[in-house]
Amino acid sequence: MLDWSDRHGRFFHRLLTRHTRLYTEMVTTGALLHGDVARHLDFSEEEHPLALQLGGSEPADLAHCARLAQRWGYDEVNLNCGCPSERVQRGAFGACLMAEPALVADCVKAMRDACALPVTVKHRIGIGRNESYDFVRDFVGTVAGQGGCRVFVVHARNAWLEGLSPKENREVPPLRAEVAYRLKADFPDLTFVYNGGVTRDEQIEVHLCHLDGVMVGRHAYHEPWAMRTWDERFFGAAPRSLDRDGIEAQMVDYMTRIAAAGVPWAHAARHMLGLRNGQPGARRWRQAWSDHRLKGEPPAEVSRRARAALAPHNLALVP
Repeated sequence: MLDWSDRHGRFFHRLLTRHTRLYTEMVTTGALLHGDVARHLDFSEEEHPLALQLGGSEPADLAHCARLAQRWGYDEVNLNCGCPSERVQRGAFGACLMAEPALVADCVKAMRDACALPVTVKHRIGIGRNESYDFVRDFVGTVAGQGGCRVFVVHARNAWLEGLSPKENREVPPLRAEVAYRLKADFPDLTFVYNGGVTRDEQIEVHLCHLDGVMVGRHAYHEPWAMRTWDERFFGAAPRSLDRDGIEAQMVDYMTRIAAAGVPWAHAARHMLGLRNGQPGARRWRQAWSDHRLKGEPPAEVSRRARAALAPHNLALVP
């Protein structure tokens, strides 16, 4: 979710769901050790509960970053052992770490020793074409037993480290949800969260029959309106009255604030382009918000023009 789940995207998503846990894009230890820490870690209080996802493989560096996560006020720190990109592999972290479970255990232990936050691991169910269940079972057993990790987010596909792009790695290796279910059966005291290929609420309900949670990535980003019922449906929260016009108005207020602070409002607007998917006129509405000629206008004016583009199709449609 690099460049997708930044702080502006997370603020937008929090308008739609108050209880779903949000995750940052993966931040490398190098970026926090040598870069602008505040730029990578700052977030709005509205984003809680929020997890910082880290990429790295040096226990001492990860421990330092875990301390930063606690200092900044995150609710969880997550170690990425699932990203298959070549750039990540060159840094010797991501999915290739699954081949070194003892090292991952050392990383997790160092992070747990450095902070009081829950330290979790996101991983695949295998690397390459090896589909042996023993591989992922032993990985989880080592990281839990030696590192003390209690929560595993399982992307239920292998990571093919050669021959596929990151996009293809999200689509080509077959999904095997039964592997995640089997992990829960073998490690009933651990928490397992399912990830991969979820596009409908009904799928979430099926996975929750077997596991403790579900992580939804790209579907939630591309179809954000799907999140509006999650608090009530999955967390037992009281129903909320949400409509797309109201969400857009809140985003306009947010974009006005960040523009006043010197941040181009378009950095936030791009995250809400899926808000009106399925409504008549949605394409023209997106075009207005994406029009580079309007980027010097105040967000309220762009919203006025975008909503006018919907007008021939009746803004009073039931949301």
